[in-house]
Amino acid sequence: MSKKSDELYEALGEFFQRIFSLAESSSMDRMIELDVSFTQARTMFLLAHTDGPLPINEIASQLGLSVAATGRTIDQLVKLGIVERQENPDDRRVKLVSLSPTGFEVADQQIDQKRRAVRKFVDRLSATEAENLTQALRPILAGESLRTSTKATHEH
Repeated sequence: MSKKSDELYEALGEFFQRIFSLAESSSMDRMIELDVSFTQARTMFLLAHTDGPLPINEIASQLGLSVAATGRTIDQLVKLGIVERQENPDDRRVKLVSLSPTGFEVADQQIDQKRRAVRKFVDRLSATEAENLTQALRPILAGESLRTSTKATHEH
């Protein structure tokens, strides 16, 4: 890493920390109340951003975890009522996992909390700051650096 990329890394870390500290903690309280681990939260948000149920091996692949570790995580999330597990109608050996209504509620609260934090930040910017940030983000958002590589996804 170059000195400039180190500086950018530090600045972005502080930027996101400050943005998300603007949000209310009520939805985090729900995650703490449920005693959700980081891996369980990652699993929950993966399921929240997919269309339909996923097999456990696909969840493991996308999270970079073993199937056994993912299975244990799913077991814990089922006990918490956050996910539902069912047999694949085409292959009974394969278990499909999706968020339960409670899981969707918890995930939605987290996403809404992040959106509120970003809105609060944007509302605090001057017109010049907002324009400068918009102009800086446009080429990044149009480029490939934030896109999930299909090649990388299929290599797991």
